[in-house]
Amino acid sequence: MKVLIKNPFIVNADHSFRSDIMIENGNIIRIAENIEKKDDAMVIDATHLYALPGGIDPHVHMELPTPAGNSSDDFYSGSLAALAGGTTSIIDFVTPSRGQSHTEAVKLRKQEAKKSLTDYSLHGTVVQLNENTEEEVRMCIEEEGITSFKTYLAYRSTVGIDYEALRRVMQIVRKYNGIVTVHCEDGDEISRLQQQYLAQGGTSPLYHALSRPEYVESDAVAEVLKLAHETNCKVYLVHISAKKSIELVAQYKSSGKIFAETCPQYLFLNESNYRKPLPDSMKYVISPPLRNQESIDALWQHVVNGCVDTIGSDHCPFDTFGQKDAGINDFSKIPNGAGGIEYRMQLLFTYGVLQNKITLTRFVELTATNAAKIFGLFPKKGIIAVGSDADIVLWSPHTKSTISLQTQHQHCDSNIYEGIPLTGVPEYVICHGKIAFANGKPTNDLSKGSFLSRKA
Repeated sequence: MKVLIKNPFIVNADHSFRSDIMIENGNIIRIAENIEKKDDAMVIDATHLYALPGGIDPHVHMELPTPAGNSSDDFYSGSLAALAGGTTSIIDFVTPSRGQSHTEAVKLRKQEAKKSLTDYSLHGTVVQLNENTEEEVRMCIEEEGITSFKTYLAYRSTVGIDYEALRRVMQIVRKYNGIVTVHCEDGDEISRLQQQYLAQGGTSPLYHALSRPEYVESDAVAEVLKLAHETNCKVYLVHISAKKSIELVAQYKSSGKIFAETCPQYLFLNESNYRKPLPDSMKYVISPPLRNQESIDALWQHVVNGCVDTIGSDHCPFDTFGQKDAGINDFSKIPNGAGGIEYRMQLLFTYGVLQNKITLTRFVELTATNAAKIFGLFPKKGIIAVGSDADIVLWSPHTKSTISLQTQHQHCDSNIYEGIPLTGVPEYVICHGKIAFANGKPTNDLSKGSFLSRKA
């Protein structure tokens, strides 16, 4: 398929300019002024639109298994929601059960991900150390193209590991030039606080937040940063939510090996949502929890100054009825997670770019380019350039909409952003050279994505 995009304002992370774009066979083949139409190319007049690199969401959990059932989006519905919001590539996770080989888990996860409409990659996950761990890490990096490995300091009873195990993971991953991503919450302290509040009769979602205070995150961040320094390992800290956490990260940024992610929920929502009546308050049960205004302001400060590298969604929705309500009388049984992939870019554009907090080029850095560079996808992804994949969002900067359960594409019976007004929408979403969405609706050119093998 050939597509000629006429006269868009192209925005990359390093500069912006007006030019035409020619797409053929899934790639950008030419960028120049006044490209003439040839053959049967489809022409899009983009005079009043921005051309942005397709969004890359480095943190999603499609069909994540939990005691409450799988998260409510599978790879098909979740990737459809991604495309609706301008995200054209996702990175999900391989999470072996304890005792399962990583190799087998990768095979099964790739099979599940074949439903994705976007291109996709995977982070490995180390849930335990054994005599096979190093070889499995090596195989993932050198043979599977999976170069990043998730570790959890929370959820100690299922997937979490302790600090000594994390040290060893960092040493192994560093040996093969990979990157370790870390969920920074001290699982032992969380368990202690959960038991304390439940014993006192504290069962509502408010106690989810109270049992995960900011120090539970920031203390873990401090330890992880020390380990990263000792091992000289590249580390990516997921969903940073707390003021002290991001301030600690800022102290280590000069090493060039520490990367930080936050998520829209920590920039746009606050802890008051846990005081809403049941069942509404349950939909905000995420980990880490929503924070106070002081932390929100601190995160924005570091989004602006460059300390925050990426905005991921941590997309992991669960239905309020039939899943989250399993914990209606015990907050610790509420599955942790919410949807957000569909609105990640629009929220940041509306309340970041249009409120003059960040520039358009910084917006592209946060939503696409930095993730591509950190996780080995650049320049195939994350930039509009000759030779790059034709993943392009033609963005209408003035079109208004409102987030609504009635119009969302994600599969969930609630939306944590319900009613928030937006300005700016993806008018066309081009994914692997085909127009996947036009004017807010999927087209007949939707096609399956491909696995993205990465090099360390």
